[in-house]
Amino acid sequence: MDLVEGTVSVLNTRTMARNNIVVEKDAKTTGGERELPLPRLVWDALRSFKARQARERLAAGEAYALSGYVLVDEVGVPLSTRKLREHAYRLMESLELRWVRLYDARHAVLKYLAVNGVPDVVLAAWAGHTNAAFTKAKYAAPDAEDLRPAAAAPDRRHGLPSPSPSPSPSPSATSPSLCGDVRNDQGMVGEKAI
Repeated sequence: MDLVEGTVSVLNTRTMARNNIVVEKDAKTTGGERELPLPRLVWDALRSFKARQARERLAAGEAYALSGYVLVDEVGVPLSTRKLREHAYRLMESLELRWVRLYDARHAVLKYLAVNGVPDVVLAAWAGHTNAAFTKAKYAAPDAEDLRPAAAAPDRRHGLPSPSPSPSPSPSATSPSLCGDVRNDQGMVGEKAI
């Protein structure tokens, strides 16, 4: 991570097997290893986080592990994907945000970028893919809300107001307060609401 230039390098992946073994491996494709610019909000948050980590490193002394990872505990040990999810879900709950799986957040960001005009080739590079068509098909499928402007075009042509969508449920109605893990056929861990 380069907090002067505002970039982060993606060099490998970390997953969990059987809910207790961290598996580190190279990116799936050459496109998976990449350097991404940080959005300003993330850049600023990471600067603050780096200052906090410097204080933790000083307090831990020689016990602090220099892992090279950004998301580490107070003694520098990289967080497992399980710990990261648990922390994220607690944070979502404390902020009264709708609960989403972190992997779904990836889909949401890529879709947001796609429907807001980011070129396909840039979208694929951001996702770490070498095939822009794959990225677009997998992550950027439009839903009814994305298509609403198209539905409104004939209304505008005929001088009619566009219908308003029905209100969304409140975040608390859709946010489970607890989450649990579920294994797929390969023993890899995912999440479910309980």
